[in-house]
Amino acid sequence: MYYKSTRGYSKKYLSKEAIVKGIAEDGGLFVSECIPKIDKSLFELKNMDYKQLAYFIMNKFFDDFKEEELKYCIDRAYDEKFDTEIIAPVNKKAGAYFLELYHGPTIAFKDMALSILPYLLKVASKQVLEDKEIVILTATSGDTGKAALEGFANVEGTKIVVFFPENGVSKVQKMQMVTQEGDNTYVIGINGNFDDAQTGVKNIFNDKEFNKRANEKKYVFSSANSINIGRLIPQVVYYFYAYLQMCKKEEINCGENINVVVPTGNFGNILAAYIAKEMGLPIDKLICASNDNNVLYDFINTGVYDKRREFVTTISPSMDILVSSNLERLLYFISEGNVKDVKEYMELLNGEGHYNINNQMKDRLKDFYGGFASEEETYKCIKEVFSADNYLIDTHTAVAYCAYEKYKNETGDNTKTVIASTASPFKFTRSVMKAISNEYDKFDEFELMDKMEELTGIKIPNGVKDIDKKKIKHKTVCEKENMDKEIANILNI
Repeated sequence: MYYKSTRGYSKKYLSKEAIVKGIAEDGGLFVSECIPKIDKSLFELKNMDYKQLAYFIMNKFFDDFKEEELKYCIDRAYDEKFDTEIIAPVNKKAGAYFLELYHGPTIAFKDMALSILPYLLKVASKQVLEDKEIVILTATSGDTGKAALEGFANVEGTKIVVFFPENGVSKVQKMQMVTQEGDNTYVIGINGNFDDAQTGVKNIFNDKEFNKRANEKKYVFSSANSINIGRLIPQVVYYFYAYLQMCKKEEINCGENINVVVPTGNFGNILAAYIAKEMGLPIDKLICASNDNNVLYDFINTGVYDKRREFVTTISPSMDILVSSNLERLLYFISEGNVKDVKEYMELLNGEGHYNINNQMKDRLKDFYGGFASEEETYKCIKEVFSADNYLIDTHTAVAYCAYEKYKNETGDNTKTVIASTASPFKFTRSVMKAISNEYDKFDEFELMDKMEELTGIKIPNGVKDIDKKKIKHKTVCEKENMDKEIANILNI
């Protein structure tokens, strides 16, 4: 399987090379030359555990990894760091099936892929890089940063630098990052929003002179964001796994269609569901749920992508994004690989702030439904689900549930539906407990963990327990224009 750029750069790469590079020379994202189909029946796949299924799916994309190499990565990723052997359980509550993707060490869905990416990089770099050290550059809207830090901390031959919006993440998210241990970890707040951080990281990747200086010191940059194909493909696995769990529990028949709802900002998580569908998983509608930064909602409904709008800081901060990087890959797929068009759209977005896709591409968006939830609706849905089933969901999952309810009311479609539950409610205690009752307003985010434990009977996850008592190790804050200078200082280049 070879990988190429969404923007037309002619060179093709094996998956090991694409994973190490992270982003193509022309600024495009790597896509596989085709999306492989599953070659076993769903009935045959039904009894695979998570690791077996992960190997079956990933081997189709990463076929230049030897069997023992890929299995080594999978075995070390999906181990006791998850608090359940099931890894990603499906919970039937409030008329939907919640795919719980937050049982890893940082209690957010990013663990599902960022537990394996360091090992994929480690194996790939031995073959691709020779004597160079990998420097992981990552922008985060809250969750990717901690999951990447956790995955790469003290991994030999790597350094990781995480940029986050200083005033754009929850207190719990921030404490998770700034208390991170590991001699190779660097966490930097920026005076700006997530889009500023993401743009800054992309600019560094595309700065040839800066990369040359790094190379001379034997450093090479790579990414842990979902722009890295080694981060995206592992996410495909859990959609298959959710479906097969439902088959096993006889909630659906093998071959029966389901719908999938994904709360998304950067479009990676829902793109993984789209890839699963293209591989042969019986998904009918892909319901894309947005918060008040509803640029994706507008795009799916009109074909116009327009980032020229106010950036809103919401109670679902991991979705506070106006430039959805992974949408570029969807543009490639729905244009049937027309790299000229994709490049033009990306240039328009960068230069003018908007683009309008052609009618054929609009027609191919028919698999998607765009929904969104306001702040008030998000609060309402948290309380609604808790009242219905004593089941507490976080703010991002609530956005998805709200979009799902609107979809059902609008279409009358009662197809069984999986909701990607992307974070534990313990990560967003302030907003979640406010939704339940105003009586919790007097407590801080860390005291509210105890209140949440009392309310639900669920123990505070290890990933956040006593986090407010940990020593802060990372205190750097910079202007968004100075991100490259911070990296130059770290690497002495």
